[in-house]
Parts: sequence; C-alpha cells; structure tokens
Amino acid sequence: MLSPVDLDNFFLAFFSAALVILMGAAYALFFTLAKLNGRRLFMVTAYLSYGLLAVSVLLLAEALNLRGYWHIIVWLMLAGYLLAPHGIWHLCCGTHVAAHETANAGDNGRIPAKTEV
Repeated sequence: MLSPVDLDNFFLAFFSAALVILMGAAYALFFTLAKLNGRRLFMVTAYLSYGLLAVSVLLLAEALNLRGYWHIIVWLMLAGYLLAPHGIWHLCCGTHVAAHETANAGDNGRIPAKTEV
C-alpha cells in the first residue's frame, strides 16, 4: 500500500516531476538534433539530459514514497526511455527510406500521376 506524500516532500515532488517532463523533452530534442546534424555536442547534451532525467525520476520516486516493486517499475521506465528514441529513430528512417524508394521507383524519380478508377 502506498503512503501519501508528506507535506515536507510536496515541494520536492512538484519540482522533480516538472524536471522529469523538461529533461525528457530535452533528451528527445537533443537526440534528434544529434541524429539530424551529426554533431557530437548534441548527443553529449542529450545524454546529460537523460542523466538529469534519471536523477529527477529517482528523486520523484523517493518523494512519493515508492517502495518495493515500484522501484522495478521506475527502473524499467528509465531503461525504456533510454532505448525508445533509438528505436523510434530507426523506425522513422526505415519508413522514410521505404517511402522514397516507392516514390522513386518509376519515371526517373518523378511521382506518378493519379489514375482514376
């Protein structure tokens, strides 16, 4: 059973939850910029953002009195969020490559005109 958040921990819970949102967005943003631009600085910033995200999540779990199997869920969520952008990037690249190959298959790269049925 979960115990409610102490009023002493409410401030910590509020700001760590806000940091989870901000650092998650920063991680996704800088990861994408690193993949698009190929700049190492963006990837370093992305992983620094992920590190701050992990710290924020652990602080939030502590402030919310998450114990026992909840720690497993927290760690699984952190692992999933570390790996999800990699999978999404590969999925997007595969989807767009397939779309471009289909569009470029006929008429020397021009998109075929619509035909009525």
